[in-house]
Amino acid sequence: MATYDLIVIGGGPAGYVGAIRAAQLGKKVACVENDRAGGTCLNWGCIPTKALLKNAEMYTTLKDKADEFGLSFDNLSYDWSKVIGRSRNVSNKLAGGIEFLFKKNKVDYLRGTGALAGTGKVSVTDAEGKTETHDAKNVLLATGCRARDLPFLKFDGQRVIGAREAMLMPEQPKELLIIGAGAIGVEFAYFYNAFGTKVTIVEMMDHLLPVEDTEVSQALEKSFKKQGINFHTATKTTAAQVADSGVELTIEPAKGGDSVTLKGDVVLVAVGVGAILPEGTEKLKLTDRGFVETNDRYQTNLPGVSAAGDLIGPPWLAHVASFEAIHAVESMFDPKHKSKKVGLFPGCTYCHPEVASIGLTERACKEKGIAYKVGKFPFQASGRALAAGEPEGFVKLIYGEKYGELLGAHIIGAQATELIAEMGLAITLEATHEELESTIHAHPTLSEAIHEATSDAFGHVIHI
Repeated sequence: MATYDLIVIGGGPAGYVGAIRAAQLGKKVACVENDRAGGTCLNWGCIPTKALLKNAEMYTTLKDKADEFGLSFDNLSYDWSKVIGRSRNVSNKLAGGIEFLFKKNKVDYLRGTGALAGTGKVSVTDAEGKTETHDAKNVLLATGCRARDLPFLKFDGQRVIGAREAMLMPEQPKELLIIGAGAIGVEFAYFYNAFGTKVTIVEMMDHLLPVEDTEVSQALEKSFKKQGINFHTATKTTAAQVADSGVELTIEPAKGGDSVTLKGDVVLVAVGVGAILPEGTEKLKLTDRGFVETNDRYQTNLPGVSAAGDLIGPPWLAHVASFEAIHAVESMFDPKHKSKKVGLFPGCTYCHPEVASIGLTERACKEKGIAYKVGKFPFQASGRALAAGEPEGFVKLIYGEKYGELLGAHIIGAQATELIAEMGLAITLEATHEELESTIHAHPTLSEAIHEATSDAFGHVIHI
């Protein structure tokens, strides 16, 4: 048994970041994790999927654009086991890096399953079933979420799978059905289609990536059609049959209509997540959706217990989880800390073309009655995009009409997930269109599209 200023249960983007931050503040800290350091994001989510997507991008570039770049070769092929293996190697390397950071910052890394064992106590049960209980002046719950299945379509790890199984499939399916067109569904659709799997997406909302600006969603739908990805939007899945030979889904229009049957080897269910609640947390106050409720300082209703990351609810993003954990920890040990709940955050989808956004959509502006101006710039007018063979997509910026402040940014195209950072800084600093226009963007770069879209919103655009 040991005594700690803080025990963190969970070693993902909220857990390990919170633990290291507390250690930086001079506290004695332990982090409990029953898998590997890095949690779902690093080991089974964000990182390995990006490695898979890079493989897909490279393969499709060589397959579809070699002649455009003046290249030629014979018998392009791929080794599926190496494609999957590369993603695992990347994750393993980064997990080892976090374990090194624990040592560097003198965080005790406790391998096992953590649970609350009473006020100020945390038990840790290792893989052999041995349990040790430690004293904790503070506890941070950062156990994340797990994929949610459907009442009539339960995960079996073979024919009905979640994201974790989707990145580890030993054999590539010939036909893949995907329920849900959020980031997870869309990314796996792109990945499997790139390697020749027939992919069909079913989405209950009106568009792919329904939380994104409608124009962006429509542009992605157009691109996916060109890539040969099938999808049914405004469509619900009403029934399923699972057999050794494959899966059959019954779908019908969300507003009613004739049903259709889809057949596939495997179905990926990507309809959302549910919170993972450690033992001993039965008295936690939960939201009506089953996530842990916290106040503005990330404290739960249990004395000395805080929570951060996916288990406290949307938007279920690693970078948001890390932000929350830092504020939770600093709130614990500094009564004067001005804690922040997440309001502004970038959302990124790493399919091809990439999608990234921050702030208000045009749809949200209309719903809120905000007067606004829109500026757009297509990548097909960008010298750098053309030189790179990436003319698809555009930058769309939304500015307040009265003061000219940036309200929202929406990008679809190459490097969208990198370009969005400038837009987040601009909104945080309450930048106006004059300030963005007066900022010289290097030429030739993709970021020039941000400058041009800003100019377009106020009638100053040069290159379209």
